[in-house]
Amino acid sequence: MKKITMIKMQGCPYCAKAAEAIEELRAEQPAYAAVEVEAIDENEQPELAKAYAKDYYYVPSLFIEGRKVYEAQPGDTYDTIKAAVASAFEEAK
Repeated sequence: MKKITMIKMQGCPYCAKAAEAIEELRAEQPAYAAVEVEAIDENEQPELAKAYAKDYYYVPSLFIEGRKVYEAQPGDTYDTIKAAVASAFEEAK
């Protein structure tokens, strides 16, 4: 099983949607509960976020084993974000 790393920022509405999607998907798919999701706030943990900085601009961004699998774009809907999170869970499990 692989770990998902989510780069986020406090107060980001897209990050809040991603966190909501993670919880919703774990409730819908019990197997997802076993997938570790590490959340790194780029403002509060800049030393950890720095390792990913060259690979993303927007947050949330999801990485599996250092490879970006999703980067939110301005205007992404909850459904788009949830689908991307589900795809990441499928790849990680």
